[in-house]
Amino acid sequence: MGYDIDQPYGPLIDTTMRVATWNVWSRYGPWRERERAILDVLKAAAADLVVFTEAWESADETQGERLKHALGLPHHAFLGAPEDGSEDGGMSGILIMSRWPLSRVGRQRLGDQEGWDSGLAVYARADGPRGPVHVFGIGLGWKLGHSVQRQGQVRDLGAYVRKVADTSAPVVLCGDFNAGPDSDEIRMLTGRAAVCAPGLVFYDAWELAGDGTPGHTWANTNPWARPVLFPDRRIDYVFSAWPRAGGAGHPVRCRLLGTEPVDGILPSDHYGVLADLRY
Repeated sequence: MGYDIDQPYGPLIDTTMRVATWNVWSRYGPWRERERAILDVLKAAAADLVVFTEAWESADETQGERLKHALGLPHHAFLGAPEDGSEDGGMSGILIMSRWPLSRVGRQRLGDQEGWDSGLAVYARADGPRGPVHVFGIGLGWKLGHSVQRQGQVRDLGAYVRKVADTSAPVVLCGDFNAGPDSDEIRMLTGRAAVCAPGLVFYDAWELAGDGTPGHTWANTNPWARPVLFPDRRIDYVFSAWPRAGGAGHPVRCRLLGTEPVDGILPSDHYGVLADLRY
């Protein structure tokens, strides 16, 4: 079989899609002012797909409906769990917003089904202009000492991806993984440790296409994060499956979102991630 050393994936795709992920901290603090700041940042980013973790819904309104027109992302899917102490039927969870129709939506609990520090994956197939994109919004357990639990959650995630996604098309994992790039659970995703499922290896968009800095998304420069007394870490990611034909899914640019105040207020306790992927 011939192998083209110049074009092992065939001619590279020149066009891109823009993907953002952001933990938007539900309705904590001055959340209405923060939401206006989030909206301002995302309008400028002009992403085609956005994954929020700690998104919210109540009995009367949803974050997806509040933001969809201003962002030009009319299609959305949300799945979450009841917020502790909510008086208005509040839910906190994962929201996928898309410029393109979503033809399939699903969810999968990750790890211990009874544990309170388990993980969640929300899946949607976005039917874009150049073929489907399989998008997974991810939230893993948050506790610093729960690497073993997160490894189990990542294995469950790999099994879920293999079950529901056509892995010949672009597959994108976005969200708050609560683990640094040197952790065992992230190394499982990037092929530096035993992979989470056969044939699944993902590129870390920041590693390939960031600006060369640590890219901390949880940082003590952020006044909302500082009181928690956690170390600076990069824990929010855009991952894309090892490139398909034409390099589909390969990261070409990546930067952080929400690192500066908007009208004097930081949008969230996390910084977001914005990546351009070949598509």
